Amino acid sequence: MEQALNDVKRFWEKLLSQTWIDTPDEAMNFMTNTWAKYQAISARLWAKCGYYQSSGGYGFRDQLQDSHVFLPLKPEWTKKQILLHAERQFPDGTVHHWWHPGTNIGAVTHMTDDLLWLAFLTIHYLEETADFTLLDEKVQFLPDPKTKKVSTASLYDHCIRAIDRVLKRWSKRGLPLIGEGDWNDGLSHVGLRWKGESIWLGQFLYGILQKFAPLCELKHQKARATAYLKRAQALKIAINQCGWEKDRYIGATRDDGRPLGSATQKEGKIFLNTQTWAVIHDVATPERSKICMATAEKLLFKKYGPLLLTPAYTKTDPTIGYLSRYAPSVRENGGLYTHAGTWAVQALTVLHDGNKAYQVYRSFMPILRGQEPDLYYAEPYVLPGNVDGPESPHFGRGGWTWYTGAAGWYFRVALDYILGIHATINGLEINPCIPSKWDRYKVKRLFRGKVYEIVVQNPRHVSTGVKKIEVNGKPISGNVIKPLSSKGPHQIRVTLG
Repeated sequence: MEQALNDVKRFWEKLLSQTWIDTPDEAMNFMTNTWAKYQAISARLWAKCGYYQSSGGYGFRDQLQDSHVFLPLKPEWTKKQILLHAERQFPDGTVHHWWHPGTNIGAVTHMTDDLLWLAFLTIHYLEETADFTLLDEKVQFLPDPKTKKVSTASLYDHCIRAIDRVLKRWSKRGLPLIGEGDWNDGLSHVGLRWKGESIWLGQFLYGILQKFAPLCELKHQKARATAYLKRAQALKIAINQCGWEKDRYIGATRDDGRPLGSATQKEGKIFLNTQTWAVIHDVATPERSKICMATAEKLLFKKYGPLLLTPAYTKTDPTIGYLSRYAPSVRENGGLYTHAGTWAVQALTVLHDGNKAYQVYRSFMPILRGQEPDLYYAEPYVLPGNVDGPESPHFGRGGWTWYTGAAGWYFRVALDYILGIHATINGLEINPCIPSKWDRYKVKRLFRGKVYEIVVQNPRHVSTGVKKIEVNGKPISGNVIKPLSSKGPHQIRVTLG
């Protein structure tokens, strides 16, 4: 028994230590080095359950996102997850929203973002590994619902069919239709008649089109690459013409054309995701990026993290969906939804606001929130799915712990965007966005089979700006470290200033 326990401990120590950080913030080290990774892998990817949700099923978008936790640890497991999810796609590009392993039984829905996460994670896997053979992997589709025939295609083709399916679900104004909901499942009735639009889905799709077009060229499909870039530019224009409202991006439109996330509404005047992803995927102009995030900070950023929307809905609304059936400030109805909160941190780093990004990151950090146990009401070592917002009598109370997609993203925003160690096709990009008070920090990063031991020094106490990088004692130009062929470990010295 003791031997088995020791074996388990050694397994986790070896896996989690592949990428490791050492910063002046012990709480950040605690969450990034162990618990956020452990939560994403053990609860989300392997057990697929938690105290609040115990189905054991796979979510198409859910475990795909979770699997990016493996990229700096064991990227071949991300590849395995991508191929597994591709098997849950129909020939027309649509996918099972969720399914149970060992069966062909799954939920066929009109959720409109699910299928795009296949392309999103494929892009991120390629940036991490440059393993373009993944695109040629042959994967079966689910049986065709009409003919019952089973066909096979490359993963590249699976991604293309997903993208093209979304491009066919288009409004007259040039925006993607929302169907039964975008990433926010709670918007389940907004587009049941296939007329309602999703601004967030447009922002998400724009970034995917921009990054997938070069892969089309790689596969000698220049016409498709050109078409995707053309659609992306038209989409960007449509989002900024139809989705911008003075100081914010609206969230969506209902089937009858009425907006959600608009200042013209009594409730749900602003949605978080359309502000953050306008910045993350470079849909907004620099001026609008600053304006919409300033509005988000003013209206949505609270003591315990950013709210998903505000004000909360106080009555059930059949034109919105189950979101409005939650009590005000609970879960998607105006609570802090930690998954989306991590994207707020990422957006702030894109705007080079390291102090604010760090502040928001810490605002819902479990180990800090756990110092008020009677208020927080949740475990102090794993991410909660949500925290009650200010319109709840239990403002600050955590819930839905363990089984939340926030865990993997909390790890990645710390590593990739605050500490700024980010994989690209061309190599490791070093682009920190840290609190200016820090003097230095260290990161051990596994990248393409080699260990990079990175020391970042901040003598001028800035938040951003790389002044100098030395690789194994030799200076390089720019802030991208090209993949190194020798075994290593490689010594990287970065000076900010």
